[in-house]
Amino acid sequence: MFHSHPGENRASSHSSSSSSCVVDEDHEYVVPTKGVKVPDDMRLWEKSEAYFEYLGFILALNDAVKGKPNSLGNAPLSPVVENMMVLLCRLDKMIDDVPPIQQPQRFGNQAFRTWYQKLNERAFDLIQSVLPEKLHRAIPEIMHYLLEAFGNPTRIDYGTGHELSFVMFLCCLFKIGALVESDKAAVPCKIFARYLEVARKLQQTYRMEPAGSHGVWSLDDYQFVPFIWGSSQLVAHPRIEPVSFLQEDIVEMYAHDYLFLACIKYINKVKTGPFAEHSNQLWGISGVANWSKINGGLIKMYKAEVLGKFPVVQHILFGSLLPLKLAKPNASVRKMRMSLTPPPSMPSTLSNKPSQPQNQEELKQQESQTTNLEVKSASGNTNLDVNVPEDTPK
Repeated sequence: MFHSHPGENRASSHSSSSSSCVVDEDHEYVVPTKGVKVPDDMRLWEKSEAYFEYLGFILALNDAVKGKPNSLGNAPLSPVVENMMVLLCRLDKMIDDVPPIQQPQRFGNQAFRTWYQKLNERAFDLIQSVLPEKLHRAIPEIMHYLLEAFGNPTRIDYGTGHELSFVMFLCCLFKIGALVESDKAAVPCKIFARYLEVARKLQQTYRMEPAGSHGVWSLDDYQFVPFIWGSSQLVAHPRIEPVSFLQEDIVEMYAHDYLFLACIKYINKVKTGPFAEHSNQLWGISGVANWSKINGGLIKMYKAEVLGKFPVVQHILFGSLLPLKLAKPNASVRKMRMSLTPPPSMPSTLSNKPSQPQNQEELKQQESQTTNLEVKSASGNTNLDVNVPEDTPK
């Protein structure tokens, strides 16, 4: 049985004890399976509990890291956060233990399949080392999200769907009570930042293909979420303005502390030529007035270009923690925030309208009424809260 406890989501509450665990101690876990099998299933996905839980999780952590660097002022980390960092370090070390092999093809080094097999063999024990014993019974369900988070061993590719799976894994850690309210900022700033390092090492070591990349019109070949959380980190930064990420000295100086700039540093490392040509979407974003507007636009773009795309969603796993079943008629992103205290200023939709939609139709109407500028994407024009400089290269 799924327990969202929407009544506990009070903006005035800051207690982790009442909100750390969404499921009961006797919760019945299941092995998650794919549920979106044909394009028509997308309608169920976009109205499902899993959709609202996941998007609510993205928004909750987006607010938690607003204006905060990865260092978090060297605040102490909880045991589960520390254990997750150790798990990711072990996966990093596994890459060193499985060097790429000599092969005729340039991309998709088959040694990745050996690395992935080791992950598959060790996943249960690795997660067991992260969780307290009372939560070990959740591992048969949540381990599958971790297994899907580092790329596809058949195609030897990696993309936003694999990133999504890791974020769902983190979401599940909150839902079973392993991570709590006080861990919210550390999840993007510590765990997710370390995950990205492992993912990038995999991409480079095994020359992994981008999964579903749209080339110059995609935001990035591999990632999306770090641009969302990373832009939130930079809101109201005294020195780093949007145009600053085009300056390599600024990127080098601050990449270790901000997810967005770490993404730019990696792009600068692996791509050649003018930035405006190989990363046109990002180049356009640099012309926006402030990080808050960029953040809102990226969330909207993520909904359209990742959560709204069948080629991505068809691979999502659904279980007891993130079920593919209709949310309650009055469900909203705010209400389905997994008992993570919602920020009082965060709207339930991605527009600036103060009213909260009472059902899915009102939600869609509000989104369609939001006034946004357009930026060209792979699938056409996607409404984004960003401005494109008039001299954008054609």
